Amino acid sequence: MRMSKSNRQKLKRQKEFLHTLLFFGITTVSIAGLLVYLWIYTEIDEALIGIEVQNGTVTELNNSIEELNGEIAGLARVDRITSIAREKLNMVVAHPETVVVYVNASEMLDADD
Repeated sequence: MRMSKSNRQKLKRQKEFLHTLLFFGITTVSIAGLLVYLWIYTEIDEALIGIEVQNGTVTELNNSIEELNGEIAGLARVDRITSIAREKLNMVVAHPETVVVYVNASEMLDADD
């Protein structure tokens, strides 16, 4: 069975069309894959940058907390409280008072009766 020339040309055109379609499909899928890869890579890169920023913020906040804890420790000392009370609040140190209570022993005995 011999094919006619027109049938061979049709078959050849169909093969060329299929090859062109296959090439176009592979190229399209490759480009789409590369675009998805770049999009994912960009998202990961942005996420890493965000994490670095968050870590920097955490470090700064931890430093601030340490500074405040040191300041609190310094302010909690008795001598520091006393000096602030004197300087800023114009307070004076109270001098201890002595209270003397005289009890008459004979009056106590009379009260018991």
